[in-house]
Amino acid sequence: MKKQKKNRDVEKRYPKKAFIAKLRRLADALENDRQFSIQIDGERVHVPISASISIEHERGLDSEEIEFQLKWKCNRKILKKAANKRK
Repeated sequence: MKKQKKNRDVEKRYPKKAFIAKLRRLADALENDRQFSIQIDGERVHVPISASISIEHERGLDSEEIEFQLKWKCNRKILKKAANKRK
């Protein structure tokens, strides 16, 4: 039996060039209806094609923030199938 992943909330900073490369790979995956995989702070994350996409804007007294978000429900069958395709 596979152990359950721990909850996680990580914000990782990247140099501008690396950030652009990640955005470009994400855009290519979305455009071609492909799963997107990314390693963030040492953990590989697989985003399914069915993930919902949103852009969030937050404004406080002294700062603003834009977040490009991908959200999905954890489905072990989908993740296992995607992992098998990569083999």
